[in-house]
Amino acid sequence: MKFGLRYCNSGRYTDPALAVELVQAGEAAGFETAWTVEHTVVPRGYQSTYPYATGGKLPGGDGDFVLPDPLIWMAYVAAATTKIKLATGVLILSQHNPVITAKQVASLDAMSGGRVLLGVGVGWLREEFEVIGAVFEERGKRCDEYIAVMREFWSADRPTFSGKFFNFKDAYMRPKPVNGTVPIIVGGHSTAAAKRAGRLAEGFFPARGASPELIDLVRRTAEQHGRDPASIEITASLPDDMDDLPKLAALGVSRVLVPVTGNFGLGRRIAGPEDLLSWRDTIERYAAL
Repeated sequence: MKFGLRYCNSGRYTDPALAVELVQAGEAAGFETAWTVEHTVVPRGYQSTYPYATGGKLPGGDGDFVLPDPLIWMAYVAAATTKIKLATGVLILSQHNPVITAKQVASLDAMSGGRVLLGVGVGWLREEFEVIGAVFEERGKRCDEYIAVMREFWSADRPTFSGKFFNFKDAYMRPKPVNGTVPIIVGGHSTAAAKRAGRLAEGFFPARGASPELIDLVRRTAEQHGRDPASIEITASLPDDMDDLPKLAALGVSRVLVPVTGNFGLGRRIAGPEDLLSWRDTIERYAAL
């Protein structure tokens, strides 16, 4: 079982110095990945339902919180680390121009020594799409095509593509990712997300819980599309009960993400301002599992 840190570009770790100390501590303790999350804007008074909380609202309520751009945050801490991988969990791909995103991600991967995992999702906050000027109703179709566009730029010597939203021929893009591509991990807890992961991705991250039904759907969809279901890596969040880790492993989960804010697990909640000695101790306790 591999362990990652979730979600690192939030809370106190929006402070540059603490961000670096957090990821360096995770790297030293043997954590495999550090994960970020994205919202470019959160319009005040939004009516869309946040799917990962009972009340339907983001942590912090109306969205007035600091959340750095995930790729910029990853680039910053990449310069201060050497081994830990850096992942988005998720980038809301259908809000982005995939040509520019392909360039940014390939550049970060090349300059970090091949340490990028790109988690993508379609998004849920309609009001955010409206501010950005993206089309909410097309987000699923765009996400599928944008993945194909990025892979073409990452892998082809003279990228050429013909689709509904993007068309180009012999469009050089350098640098390439270190390993010829960047792993795509589809995030989400819906049947559509599970099917997208089965069709297109190297991984699936349901964000909350690890539904056996969704994991099975990923594998069945992969088989239906001539893909090896065992090649799709399953990532899950840390369960409330640490004794459930073997159950996750039995489901085929190979990576578990430990939260870096709020309740740190192992029966411990740190009160008051968290100094790095406290957090290092917590990281080391997880690393010993």
